[in-house]
Amino acid sequence: MHGKTLIALACTALLSACGGGDGGSTGNPATPSNGTPNPPAATETPLALDCARIAQLALPGTTLSTASVPAGTVLSGNTLPEHCVVTGQMNPRTGADGKPYHIGFELRLPKSWNGRFMFQGGGGNDGTVRPALGALAGNAGSLPGLQTGALAQGFAVVSTDAGHQGTDASFGLDPQARIDHAYNSYDQVTLAAKDLIARAYGRAPDHSYFVGCSGGGRQALLFPQRFPNHFDGVAANAPAIKVAKEATLASVWSSIGYRAIAPGGVLAQALSDSDLKLVANAVLQRCDGLDGAVDGIVAANPGACNFDPAVLQCSGAKTDSCLTAGQVGALKRDFGGPRNSAGHPLYASWPWDPGIAGADWRNWRLGTSATAEPNSRNVTLIAADAMRKEFFTPAAPDFDFWSFNFDTDPARLDAYAAIYNTASTDVGAFKQRGGKMLIVHGTADPIFSASDSIDYVERLAAAHGGAAQAQQFARLFLVPGMNHCSNSGGPATDLYDALTPLVEWVEKGQAPERIVAKAAATAPWPGRTRPLCPYPKIAQYNGSGSVEDAASFSCE
Repeated sequence: MHGKTLIALACTALLSACGGGDGGSTGNPATPSNGTPNPPAATETPLALDCARIAQLALPGTTLSTASVPAGTVLSGNTLPEHCVVTGQMNPRTGADGKPYHIGFELRLPKSWNGRFMFQGGGGNDGTVRPALGALAGNAGSLPGLQTGALAQGFAVVSTDAGHQGTDASFGLDPQARIDHAYNSYDQVTLAAKDLIARAYGRAPDHSYFVGCSGGGRQALLFPQRFPNHFDGVAANAPAIKVAKEATLASVWSSIGYRAIAPGGVLAQALSDSDLKLVANAVLQRCDGLDGAVDGIVAANPGACNFDPAVLQCSGAKTDSCLTAGQVGALKRDFGGPRNSAGHPLYASWPWDPGIAGADWRNWRLGTSATAEPNSRNVTLIAADAMRKEFFTPAAPDFDFWSFNFDTDPARLDAYAAIYNTASTDVGAFKQRGGKMLIVHGTADPIFSASDSIDYVERLAAAHGGAAQAQQFARLFLVPGMNHCSNSGGPATDLYDALTPLVEWVEKGQAPERIVAKAAATAPWPGRTRPLCPYPKIAQYNGSGSVEDAASFSCE
């Protein structure tokens, strides 16, 4: 069939998939005003064009290349079906900084398609096109012992570099690259992917989903707020809701506080591993039994665990069984969240959780470097780089991170936060068409506070008729002990599938009442399962049965 004829047929089936209007509709009939979903079932469809022909399809300002991937290919733990991988470069240009830019993407089209489309979110500063395998919770690959990624299940999957190349924050010196990273690239890639899908299969997707973690979680939330027609359901894991201002202030605040008590200014030495384990054990002693089981997991909601590290303060010299007054003060300062000199909070507080002893907490909060500069993974340097070059307006690449003024400097982040943060509760259009928001956050996340996600869903409830009404389209699941994103090293059941319950919610109207999660092999209790519960419910022990089995717990 001639390409133009196929385009016409596809556009007749779904006009917006070819870029008309806001380009967002996925082909689902609108959800009735009573909120009862009524979508069609996903339909198996073979790829209508061979891979080489797809490379010849025209998209404005875009170059395409393709490659065929045979069934059985293994990538990042996923055994892949036969499919066509499409690589695209959109809108090439030279930036204000003299560097070349484009919006890069990868779209994988299975030979046998289940009628669903998934956008796999990115993370960090982006700047690289990750393999579009369809990670179920926003992590890079498959989840050990759980169902494999969306591509292997028959989804068409896309990913993007967010409009710049390179993973540092230097792209922030170009104004258009800032806009692309904030929101524009995800819109453009969604439109391009739906256009290519419509032409490659002869019809548009039945259902469209976005799944991401961290920065990808932020990207998930921007669609209900900014592009409500693009996706039927989004899964935002550990979302960087306020990273362009508030969460960055928190990283500065925390690092300055710990550096002040660290020997020689070596941030990693402010608290030793044994110090963090001491705090974790004290949190467990205080709060472990609040869910009815003493099992190494604090399942209580953050406000219920009234822990004070002052109980660990040494009465004399420092020993392995106590903390110095400086360490206690730095911890209380950190977990209380950043404030200006008038005491006004600038970000959320942080839950007390035994996951503070997780390797990922140290890596991000303190680093492991033996010198005065923390290692590159530490959030201090990452936040400093992004703040100076991207979040500040105008950029200030030489700004001294350690001299941050919490009264005057936060205003320098306002302009970019206005287009980058995803804290708006204005999601009425998404809600009206039956869209679903599934948010998952670890209570020991060292980068973005779970308390901020709690604040977001509570503000959603206030704006949309109360908690019961809001839970019809938005639910938050807290993961006790989990550090940043899933399978991150905290003492937690942090292997979970966010996509499958989202699909069930969107397509069958079955709101998730619990998500069963599993502990990784590196956890203190390998293979343990627990239900993740919709906030404010927690996993409460039934009083009998193995504490290793999710069946012994109810969401109450």
